[in-house]
Amino acid sequence: QQRERMINIPLLIRGALLFLLGQILVWYQINGQFISTWMKNHPIMVSFLGVPISYVYIYATQYLVEAFNGDLWPQRLIGFSMGMIAFAFLTFIHLNQAITLKTAVTLALATAIVVIQIVWK
Repeated sequence: QQRERMINIPLLIRGALLFLLGQILVWYQINGQFISTWMKNHPIMVSFLGVPISYVYIYATQYLVEAFNGDLWPQRLIGFSMGMIAFAFLTFIHLNQAITLKTAVTLALATAIVVIQIVWK
């Protein structure tokens, strides 16, 4: 007999937002070279952003694992989905690369992954 597990919504929101922040920071870290001459010319300096970004991911993981009562898979899938969403919008905003039908479907699937992790018991 499996007991029903409740999801801790405040921790879920906190963890998801931290994953979104981490994904945004990583986008700028690795793609900043295409929008900033300074970032292109100073890759070693840009790489030092990895320490605070890792700190964000550690706490995002902690909050989501706690939100899902110790289950690790939901945090991984939510983190992946936040990355897909951040990447699509930041690439569109900064590099003017349109969200094609294929990308829109992928974003819909990423959203579905998050919804499944939250709703499916």
